[in-house]
Amino acid sequence: MTVAVLAAEPGVLSMYHSTFPFHLEGGGVLPSLTIAYRTWGELSPHGDNVIWICHALTGDSLATQWWDAIVGPGKVIDTNRFFVVCATMIGSCYGSTGPRSIDPITGDPYGTSFPLITIRDMVRAHIELRKELAIRRIRAVVGGSMGGQQALEWAVMEPDVIAAAVPIATNARHSPWGIAFNASQRMALEADPTFFDNRPDAGTRGLAAARAIGMLSYRTHALYNGRQRESDDIISGFRAESYQRHQGQKLVERFHAHAYWTLTRAMDSHDVGRGRGGTGAALRAIKAEMLVIGIDTDLLFPEEEQHFIVDMVPKATYRRLRSNAGHDAFLLDQDRLALLLQSSPIFS
Repeated sequence: MTVAVLAAEPGVLSMYHSTFPFHLEGGGVLPSLTIAYRTWGELSPHGDNVIWICHALTGDSLATQWWDAIVGPGKVIDTNRFFVVCATMIGSCYGSTGPRSIDPITGDPYGTSFPLITIRDMVRAHIELRKELAIRRIRAVVGGSMGGQQALEWAVMEPDVIAAAVPIATNARHSPWGIAFNASQRMALEADPTFFDNRPDAGTRGLAAARAIGMLSYRTHALYNGRQRESDDIISGFRAESYQRHQGQKLVERFHAHAYWTLTRAMDSHDVGRGRGGTGAALRAIKAEMLVIGIDTDLLFPEEEQHFIVDMVPKATYRRLRSNAGHDAFLLDQDRLALLLQSSPIFS
């Protein structure tokens, strides 16, 4: 039996539930599936106005909040014109099935026993929701970073459904450099003596340390030197250090260590070419129009990775987002990003 609860008001959190087993690419099985999602706007009579937003690592379905300059009435992703959907990826801790969900076998949260999920599994879950919402065609699937990985994977998986894709600051196969950053963050999580405990506050100190490591890959040398310079008083410490600790604590207050561990492993799995004859072959088979956006100061997903996508996908164009903010510019420099999006006929 499958049940979906549709939003009564724009942006209201809704839940899709399926009691059918969800088989995972890595061989595991989720006995049931829950997806938290939000929608804005109305589906057009021809069903040709759907924009599906895929969020990044620690994001959620509330796209009008974390992308407030991009999504909303009169904005480039105009909720007066488009039917906008944003679903929380599985493996997270914001309502979709993840490590804090109850394992029906034990009656306790899965914790670190939650099975390996991949980007491909996340997209398959999105496809289940798409079908339940009676969406037959998606005008554009859009996402940055890990969300961009999902957008690319979806363009490969459903070439006759995805009309256009906008992957931002992402790659077609996660790099050894990116995997090394994620592995370092997981090492920080695992070094916390409470991490493997199955409780709500497990691994909080490790999560703070992991986030501090991650911040170094999301920002730039110039940004730290410009905003986190040392104070005059060496007794009171350094702004760069207090910034790292602040960012770690901010994530602890809104996220869970087990979800972070699960999602970084999923990101590492990303390879659109797995089982498809290689990354290039998979990209060349994409039918969708594609706007690929890279960030000139991105240390984690350098522009060469986006250029590779553009070189392979038959109908792809490239735009550069210039920013000193690094990888997180797709969240921090939204006005500049909006201008690049507005220049594409995808959103006209």
